[in-house]
Amino acid sequence: MSIKNIINPLLQLKFILRKRVTVRIPYEKKKPSQIYRGSHYNDIDKCIGCGNCSTICMNNAIDMIEVENVKDKEQDSGLRPRVDYGRCCFCGLCVDICPSSSLVFSNEYLQIETSPDKFIYTPGIEKKHLKYSKSYTQDISAYLQTPKRVKMTHLDPNKRIKSFAEEVLGYSTEEARKEAQRCMECGICVVGCPDNMHIPEYIRDIGDGNDMLSVKIMLDNNPMPEICGKVCTRHCEDMCVAGINGEPLAIRWLKRYASERLFEFIDEMEIEQKPDNGKSIAIIGAGPSSITAAYYLRLMGYSVNIFEEFDRLGGMAFIGIPRYRLPMDTIERQKALLDRIGVKFSFNTKIGKDIDFDTLRNDYNAVFMGIGMHRSRKLNVNGEDLPGVLNAMDFLKNINLGNKIEVGKKVIVIGGGNVAIDSARVCRRLGAEVDIYYRRREIDMPADNEEIIAAQEEGINIIPQRIPLKFEYTKSEKSLKYYCAPAKMVDDENGGRPKPVLIEDELFCLENIDTIIVAIGQSAESGFVKHTKIFNDRGKIVINENGMTEEKGVFAGGDTVNSKNDLISAIADGVKAARGIDEYLRKDVAGN
Repeated sequence: MSIKNIINPLLQLKFILRKRVTVRIPYEKKKPSQIYRGSHYNDIDKCIGCGNCSTICMNNAIDMIEVENVKDKEQDSGLRPRVDYGRCCFCGLCVDICPSSSLVFSNEYLQIETSPDKFIYTPGIEKKHLKYSKSYTQDISAYLQTPKRVKMTHLDPNKRIKSFAEEVLGYSTEEARKEAQRCMECGICVVGCPDNMHIPEYIRDIGDGNDMLSVKIMLDNNPMPEICGKVCTRHCEDMCVAGINGEPLAIRWLKRYASERLFEFIDEMEIEQKPDNGKSIAIIGAGPSSITAAYYLRLMGYSVNIFEEFDRLGGMAFIGIPRYRLPMDTIERQKALLDRIGVKFSFNTKIGKDIDFDTLRNDYNAVFMGIGMHRSRKLNVNGEDLPGVLNAMDFLKNINLGNKIEVGKKVIVIGGGNVAIDSARVCRRLGAEVDIYYRRREIDMPADNEEIIAAQEEGINIIPQRIPLKFEYTKSEKSLKYYCAPAKMVDDENGGRPKPVLIEDELFCLENIDTIIVAIGQSAESGFVKHTKIFNDRGKIVINENGMTEEKGVFAGGDTVNSKNDLISAIADGVKAARGIDEYLRKDVAGN
């Protein structure tokens, strides 16, 4: 026996003092590495089924399937990821791309199954015993989607209150390309858009540098993308999954960027237009729903004539939106697009005064009503008819028509919507100090949050929870007094938003006010229609699934029809009505 054989057993005694590295499975559990990537776990309530995990998977290991009993959210496709571990390489891209951070890795690395089918499962629904590790979830520092949007450049507040110059300066080409590349193309934004625009497709083209194709895709179901790109209420951005762990994609600004270039390449776009079919459509009003219906009906071959009370295109967009938000050259480009395809206009023509409504019904094959809500609602308090008390819509209309309005040095605006904010910001540009009084809380204001912030940047004060009581006029000082009382918010029994209730023991009187503008909502002018079937008791028009009213051959859309009262919803109404009119007239020809 060699000496080596004698010494070696003695040397092994050193392992007695070493820490054991093996475990007796299943009696003992091994602690995994902090960065161990085991089986997938998905919080199905946080998951919105966007499908980004499936899209990014290079091994086609993730499918999206329908599941039952998931949390009902508007921003939810109802689908959930199913993983095939025969394909998965555990790279973790699916976790790093997940915008809701619902998909993570479990530390359960030991799974024994007799059937291969058990390794194809839906995380978070099947194999619920798996527990995810907080040590490895989504690494935000390695997040594959850029969380911050490309910042939009605005005019400085101190400069913009001195003129009606356009406030938003727009993206450069480089900025637009960079912002477009943040899009994950999941398509959930389309669900939020009332018009269901092809958002991922046109943003992809902007990112690829193909602005012409991007605009052509927009025009497929939105003939006014530039106007929409400047004043849309962007429901799509509310749905954008990028906003869960960061800022939503700037969809509106991207649409604006590309659509402003429409006339640079319109000759190359080859907009398809059918030959004239011999039928004519009368359209009342020149607002967004009317523009939309006119555009698509004309492309279908119908002769279209728009009858408008004012001397230019735009309807509520022209009358109600100030020029610092929607410049006149944008509206003029919109008219040029309609002129190009042969839409006719009868401006300075008021239905019910210059032409009877029944005349249109007799002279045209169909009538579309896109009349908007031009009449301001009243507060119904004492003093509302005093000098210096204005309704918001008349005020904005006169400003946009170029009429000179003196508002003085001190202005109060009553209301909380976009019309109230627009009125206040216009008065600021006219040199006044402005306060907005709103009966609810600031978080309850229906105005666009960006507009609220912009107003505050311009020095406009917002005073919430104040209920107006009456106005008085002081002849000696030629000024107004505004009486109001504070309100407390009371929970609604039916689960709606809290209601403001007057606190009767307190009263405020504000003096030396030059102008008070009331902006608490609008209604439609319906006097030109002598048919009670068209307007209901609330002043709204009821339509069917094709956009037709209860009067055969009369269609409608826009603010008088839908409850959202915004541009993109009016556009959606116009698209629906155009298709409905075409179907109605083709059936009429067939004798059905």
